[in-house]
Amino acid sequence: MNKQVLVIGGGPAGMAAAGKLQDFGFHVVLIEKQAEIGGHLNKWYKVFPDFTEASEITANLKAGLGNTRILNNTTVTEIQGSAPNFQVTTSTGEKIEVAAILVSTGYKHFDATLKEEYGYGIYDNCINSVELDAMLKTKTVKTRDGKLPKKVAMIHCVGSRDEKVNNNYCSRVCCTNAIKVAIEVKEQIPDCEIYCLYMDIRVFGRGYEELYRTSQQEFGVQFLRGRLSEASEKKDGSLLLRLEDTLTAKPMRLTVDLLVLMVGMEGNSELAEVAGLSLGCDRFYATSHLQYSNNHSDRAGIFLAGAATGPKAIMESITDGRSAAAEIASFLASNPANLTANMNGQAVTKMAASLK
Repeated sequence: MNKQVLVIGGGPAGMAAAGKLQDFGFHVVLIEKQAEIGGHLNKWYKVFPDFTEASEITANLKAGLGNTRILNNTTVTEIQGSAPNFQVTTSTGEKIEVAAILVSTGYKHFDATLKEEYGYGIYDNCINSVELDAMLKTKTVKTRDGKLPKKVAMIHCVGSRDEKVNNNYCSRVCCTNAIKVAIEVKEQIPDCEIYCLYMDIRVFGRGYEELYRTSQQEFGVQFLRGRLSEASEKKDGSLLLRLEDTLTAKPMRLTVDLLVLMVGMEGNSELAEVAGLSLGCDRFYATSHLQYSNNHSDRAGIFLAGAATGPKAIMESITDGRSAAAEIASFLASNPANLTANMNGQAVTKMAASLK
């Protein structure tokens, strides 16, 4: 039996899956297109809701990789065959034979330049949430002329729940992330006024509602249910926001020193053609069944995990990666042609039995 499993994508889900597959006795090859595994975690400062440092999570997941073979700066160019005999060709020309494949390629951030009315890429003091997180990490939250901002506005749902950019879905984490970074800005600049402009507050996870309450009661973050129609730059570099208060249906104006666009998630579908995978209506990878096969693709032997199938928080991606590893173990153990007394077979068989 081929004892090797390929994991494509070295973010939280991919690393979690690779570590668990190692525990089950599989040989794992992890392919990552960037120079280093870690995914978006490598860019972030802290994660919600408990402000754990992103670097701590990355280090913890890396520690569990064991003897995983990691191929950085590499992509998959071709997948031939079928389970349990896939032949995979990489961008370096290497050919790898594997029994199963996990696609955990994550997501990409919405391109905020597509919302021209907000001024991203036009006005110096309009930034996105990724750039703000980098500033928080280095404790350099400043306007482009090097001054500490006195007023900051954060716009929720940029590129999400927006028919104009063909993204009708909710990115799920933007509201809570906005609350988290608002608190972090207040911690670094206590006298800064923070305004969160939202469509609806969607804080669904454990500790999220408490974080929302804390941001208001302890840090004075102000939440405005409003729709930004336009941002324009004033002579001093500050930004004038024209918006509608959707609770009162009245127009509002707000001048801020820094405008932060909380960009949503978009599907990373570059492997769809190579792997023969279909996409959902949201352009993330489609699973074989929404209710009970969320880690299965519609191609036998190719599995899915993390934000590859839709927006997820870090803790969800890690759990989903480990779930996918268990599904792979069950899939390979349930096929009589794949059973073996070796390869830590007892662990695999026990895991398969526990899932039935």
